[in-house]
Amino acid sequence: MKKIFTILLLSTLFYGCKSSSKTATDDWTYLFDGRTTEGWRAYNGDTLPPGWVAKDGVLTFDTELGLEQNYKGGKDIIYGLEEFDNFEFYVEWKLPKGGNSGIFYHLKEGIPNTPPSRISPEYQLIDDANYAKIHDLTDYNLSLGNTENPEELQPLQQTASDYAMHAADPKEKVLHPVGEWNTTKIVFTPERVEHWLNGRKVLEFVPWSKDWYEKKNFGKWKNAPDYGRFKTGYIGFQDHSSPIWFRNIKIRRIKK
Repeated sequence: MKKIFTILLLSTLFYGCKSSSKTATDDWTYLFDGRTTEGWRAYNGDTLPPGWVAKDGVLTFDTELGLEQNYKGGKDIIYGLEEFDNFEFYVEWKLPKGGNSGIFYHLKEGIPNTPPSRISPEYQLIDDANYAKIHDLTDYNLSLGNTENPEELQPLQQTASDYAMHAADPKEKVLHPVGEWNTTKIVFTPERVEHWLNGRKVLEFVPWSKDWYEKKNFGKWKNAPDYGRFKTGYIGFQDHSSPIWFRNIKIRRIKK
């Protein structure tokens, strides 16, 4: 009898652990199946813009590298099947030399004459080491009031920063060389936003706080009334005239 009880107890523990493991895994929603572009479409569009394809297990923007001074955009994409409010987002990505892109969240559509960058916060993805060597940033930076070394990539423009709002901590950043995979995690709640790069937290800030509004109202977005005001929206990837590769794209909701 004691032996039977022991077997039953072990069986219960085994299946209980298995069930818990399944629950922990299943709360992730994969936004890319590695084979198709199902769920993805153009921002304010019905189909994917030319150049965005699924190839070799990767969602990629297959294009030639364009120069910053010629950048026009217009081929940003979103995962259009559902919106997210509080979440943990994970993706692996890589860029070519001189590459540039970004991750949007809380992105809304249907706002006339307003590109995603003037609506959504952006986790910046860029070639920190080489971008300013290839692209002329001087006029752009001077237009923003960046008069000290305007030819250089500024801290608010570098990888893992909340673009033009909060700079990633350079002491914590470990950015892999161009052509190698990096990992990004974004954690969003109304109390705290976290930016992670390659397993290290490089930025934390409080959305809609006094400090947040000061940065918004006196910085690049001072004339962008819709910037950052939405508390739910789409996940998106930026077209910045650069090839970009994404894989293992997943998200899970944080219940509040």
